[in-house]
Amino acid sequence: MPRTIIVTGGTSGIGEVAAVELAKKGARIVLVARDSQRIEMTLPKLRQANPSAAHTAHVADLSRIAEMKRVAREIASSEPEIDVLINNAGALFNTRQVTEDGLEKTFALNHMSYFVVTNLLLPNLKPGARIVSTASDAHTGAKLDFDDLQSKRKYSGFAVYGRSKLCNILFNRELARRIQGTGVTANCLHPGFVATRFGDQSGGIVSVAVKLAKPVGAISPEKGAQTIIYLASSPEVEGQSGGYYYKNKLHAPAKEAQNDGDAKRLWDASAKLAGMDA
Repeated sequence: MPRTIIVTGGTSGIGEVAAVELAKKGARIVLVARDSQRIEMTLPKLRQANPSAAHTAHVADLSRIAEMKRVAREIASSEPEIDVLINNAGALFNTRQVTEDGLEKTFALNHMSYFVVTNLLLPNLKPGARIVSTASDAHTGAKLDFDDLQSKRKYSGFAVYGRSKLCNILFNRELARRIQGTGVTANCLHPGFVATRFGDQSGGIVSVAVKLAKPVGAISPEKGAQTIIYLASSPEVEGQSGGYYYKNKLHAPAKEAQNDGDAKRLWDASAKLAGMDA
């Protein structure tokens, strides 16, 4: 079982469930979250799950590039050997919001945080380490407009969220290609439609739609977290990289998510936006 696991978005929903269950398996968890109060609620659960491990947490707003870089560097300096990185932070916003970096907030939080944090922590990932990124079936039907990655021309919360999840799969695809031969693997997943706090704070019709849909078709966070736990810990996926998983099974994502040219183009655009070497 991996020893040190970094989890972004690990203080609620499937991220918290995965963190606690992996702690039960013997892992030491390092949380990254925006809300310090929620961190204080999650840490006792981790300590109860695995009292022998020194679980820790870092507070960061992962919609801001400076914060992505700061927290990644803090973790890199304190965690020389990382076994698993779980990119799980994310949100859906009903109205278009722009961050201090000039980025649309969904794109910044859901995609750029994966890109920046992963790249800065790569040197600390041990051979055999795993990168697990939460994507979604919401990417189906989404297409990237590289001339309008910040959704200035037209904004719809669901559509922009879907594009951010397409970004997650393309990012994972290009990441797996770049780290091939290093001993580190990268996979992403669709957790299913999960009954969590997700979408509740989106505002407007999005919040109403999500709240109405949850009692009808949503699965529990415990079920939704299973594929994260599987990809982070199962010996069955050892050495497997570049995949998109659902219910612990390898699935083919939508055609747009299999475009190697778009994957590289997104990588290069992301590096430029983050002020990082591509």
